[in-house]
Amino acid sequence: MEKRGTCWIFGAGECGELTARPGLEDFVIAADGGLLACRALGIEPDLAAGDFDSLGFEPQGLPTLRVPVAKDETDMLLCVRLAIERGYRTLRLYGGTGGRLDHTLANLQTLVYAARRGASAYLYDADFVYTALIDGELEISGPADGIFSVFCLGAPAQGVYERGSLYTLDGATLDCGFPLGVSNHFLDGPARISVRRGELVVGWQYRREKAKKL
Repeated sequence: MEKRGTCWIFGAGECGELTARPGLEDFVIAADGGLLACRALGIEPDLAAGDFDSLGFEPQGLPTLRVPVAKDETDMLLCVRLAIERGYRTLRLYGGTGGRLDHTLANLQTLVYAARRGASAYLYDADFVYTALIDGELEISGPADGIFSVFCLGAPAQGVYERGSLYTLDGATLDCGFPLGVSNHFLDGPARISVRRGELVVGWQYRREKAKKL
């Protein structure tokens, strides 16, 4: 059954400053060392899940799901899967960037995993937010001097359009071997990105004070 609230998932990477906080209908999951990030932010998770190799101990005093270190899923992907299985279709992911590059790439792939299952997952870092777009259209907003980028991580994405931006794309094909969609700019309003067939990862700036430093 689909849930009305949002699932917040905290990893062990850089969380940055939150733009909002979990509400009463929301559900919070700490992915392994993300428990420390939650508590530093004054947020008590509803569930802690992972192999707890980063945390170094199994949490006490809250619901916990411990899994083996040797597994196919990252702790973040495990938590995303749990959120989707519980019925959440909007997910906010923090602490999934800024550490090891391989984990950052894995978390970008996790956005596609969620989108394939009908969920919208958003991965936040200090000034960018990322999500996946499959066979559809997305409208994004940011500061007029801000940047957004569009990436293909797998098979070529066909019929890619970008509107309301400094540079436009008109039915382009993006593939994983040439970063054509990197570093576009917002104008005075939202930008619209669409793909006729394929999977994209889209990232955009959402903090004006950060955008001014670029």
